[in-house]
Amino acid sequence: MTREAISINIADGSADGYFFHGGEPAPGVIIYMDGIGLRPALYDMAERLVDNGYSVLLPNMFYRFGPAEPMTLPGDFERMMKMVVTVTPTTSMRDTAAFLDYLETRPEVKGRWVGTTGYCMGGAQSLTAAAEFPDRVVAAAAFHAGALATDRPDSPHRHVGKITGDVYVAVAGTDPFLGPTETDDIRAALAKAGPRHVLEIYPGTQHGWTMPDLPIYDQQAAERHWDNLLALFARKLG
Repeated sequence: MTREAISINIADGSADGYFFHGGEPAPGVIIYMDGIGLRPALYDMAERLVDNGYSVLLPNMFYRFGPAEPMTLPGDFERMMKMVVTVTPTTSMRDTAAFLDYLETRPEVKGRWVGTTGYCMGGAQSLTAAAEFPDRVVAAAAFHAGALATDRPDSPHRHVGKITGDVYVAVAGTDPFLGPTETDDIRAALAKAGPRHVLEIYPGTQHGWTMPDLPIYDQQAAERHWDNLLALFARKLG
């Protein structure tokens, strides 16, 4: 398994990040990070995807503020939130266009079809990628995601009708980052739009339960997340 530091030129600057691969052509996956940013926990997740037969791009979605820097909570919470609010579906789709172009240049990526998965703020980017690039993104997952259904015109729930791939959304049992009707709103939007989808609530979990470096990590629920994510990608990417 190889982890390469990479840089991708985008209209708003140069996005740093990492590309993980096993040396042979494999379906491509993009991981959209959570608000804490790039760190070993996400590297391990990317490596697990490589071990399961994928080539993985993990970009720094905060690149507009400079190269990725470690953050810790609660000390960096205020700084983190200032960056989180700048990563919108609109800005991230400009980024995603460049990410998809990058994956096409890599001999370790097999085919044009791509899967996406996002955590926390990255969930909105994952679903929007499926809506904006339906000919490329055939499987999209979002875990303990926020801002899936907001009053913004670029809110993901307003655009799920453009998705032609499969969608998996997993909601924490307790999540203070969700609006009071947000889960119902994204559920209704997916049902009306019609893409093949599953939306599940993981009882007893809290926002961020998939991340092994957070105190609210739930190992049993995290493994369930892996089972569902890998099943989604296996079904659509082979």
